[in-house]
Amino acid sequence: MEIRICENPTHLGQQAAKLTAEILRNAIAEKGEARVVLSTGASQFETIEALVKEDVDWSKVEMFHLDEYVDLPITHPASFRKYLQERFVDKVAPLKGVHFVDGTKEGIPALTAELRRAPIDVGLIGIGENGHIAFNDPPANLETKEAYIIVDLDDACKKQQMGEGWFPTIDDVPKQAVSMTVYQIMQCDRIITSCPHAVKANAIYNTLAQEPNNMVPGTILKQHKEFHLFIERGSASKAINIK
Repeated sequence: MEIRICENPTHLGQQAAKLTAEILRNAIAEKGEARVVLSTGASQFETIEALVKEDVDWSKVEMFHLDEYVDLPITHPASFRKYLQERFVDKVAPLKGVHFVDGTKEGIPALTAELRRAPIDVGLIGIGENGHIAFNDPPANLETKEAYIIVDLDDACKKQQMGEGWFPTIDDVPKQAVSMTVYQIMQCDRIITSCPHAVKANAIYNTLAQEPNNMVPGTILKQHKEFHLFIERGSASKAINIK
């Protein structure tokens, strides 16, 4: 595990994007193509904003993403497909391939087949306020070897989505989502986690302080051989003494 403590969220995003771009360029040089998994949410704003400015031959990159609410249309402001389309896909097009989670059980087999066609060079995996990765809320299913499953969202997760402004009330947050599993996330060749902002301080403390466990799913990432954690003064405030 590598931990990088940045000055602020903007610097964090730039540093995480720089490493991501380096990995993608190296993969393209070695194999002629690269594959990336992107996460969404407020914690990824700075990283994705910086990533689209990096010098990468995007026409040789395939993009996958982590999760989507069940039965939420792509036109909804909280749709993660909409998020990635507007913040990433439209700005780097043309990509070699774009593979969205469509929020339906029926879409899982085809998406799984595409995902597992070749290794994922790098996954950008956020950690939620409740310690979740993707929508694997505690207690996360660590046993399944499926690539994507339908999960129930816990109240802490719903409050985070509301708090970030995606939904007006907690009752408006969908009850379920299609999520990449913990197992599948761990199959990425490298994992980069961007986790800025003080609201993530407890999640970062628990992730670093605890042994891997399914009640703080982010702790599982520490078992990955190439895990790069980017935090900054706000998110690191409870876990690391910063002068």
